[in-house]
Amino acid sequence: MKIILLSVFCFLLYIHPGHSQELVQLEKKLDSLLDTEKGEFAIAFRDIGDADKYIFINEHENFHAASTMKTLVMLEVFKQVKQGKYKLSDSLLVKNEFKSIVDGSSYSMDISRDGGEQLYEQTGTRRSIEDLVTAMIIYSSNLATNIVIELVDAKNVNVTLRQLGAKNINVLRGVEDMKAYEAGLNNSTTAYDLMLVMEAIGGGKAVDEASSHKMIDILLMQKDRSMIPLLLPGQIKVANKTGMITGVHHDSAIIFLPDSKKYVLVLLSKGVEDMDKATNMLAETSLLIYNYMEGR
Repeated sequence: MKIILLSVFCFLLYIHPGHSQELVQLEKKLDSLLDTEKGEFAIAFRDIGDADKYIFINEHENFHAASTMKTLVMLEVFKQVKQGKYKLSDSLLVKNEFKSIVDGSSYSMDISRDGGEQLYEQTGTRRSIEDLVTAMIIYSSNLATNIVIELVDAKNVNVTLRQLGAKNINVLRGVEDMKAYEAGLNNSTTAYDLMLVMEAIGGGKAVDEASSHKMIDILLMQKDRSMIPLLLPGQIKVANKTGMITGVHHDSAIIFLPDSKKYVLVLLSKGVEDMDKATNMLAETSLLIYNYMEGR
């Protein structure tokens, strides 16, 4: 009997070689840390070079995507550029009038609710697609997002996501479509699906290697460093995109280590009561995973 149990144990170790005692202990620490704040949380972590090194907690739970959906829109832009539909150097009109997906009625963006407020001063002028995509990511510009999502079409974004294996992530619309919001038509994501997208980009497999590298370059210019990068050493490169609305704060990132290793980390939250404390707790989560990857 002991021999059989030992054989089973060795077999399990063989098919899960990354599930070391250190990884098991890390997951316990993360579970305990998440319990310190009120709200619902999800984690999806995986080593890009070793798929057996991962931790998933509530990875298939649905969350409002908030601004993490902007990475998905960027991905579709690069796919359509690859298809020859347009060039990144082509320009689009900067405007502030959009149509609701509910009934086609017009609505405008509120500058006070937008991180990319500088773009409003350029209404009526033209900006390159690359400039708009960059503003959409690094400043989380809602205005740039709506201009770009009109170009690519949300339906096309979802087709691309399904091709990456992301089955439970949905981009339905742009930002500030209040009629859609009130009708419950919101962009949604899971930690696992968002991880798949970031993993494809980080592994050079999103569209193609050159496109992936360009997307990483844009993500590396991110201005919001309040969660995943916050407690990491300053020399560590983090290509990330955050998302925040009431009671919700997310971050999704590709982390590059000095020894050429890299990993993906997605942290999602909802129903948060104290945003500052929850954000700091999730930053501590990021640090614990970084320390594990560095063997500390």
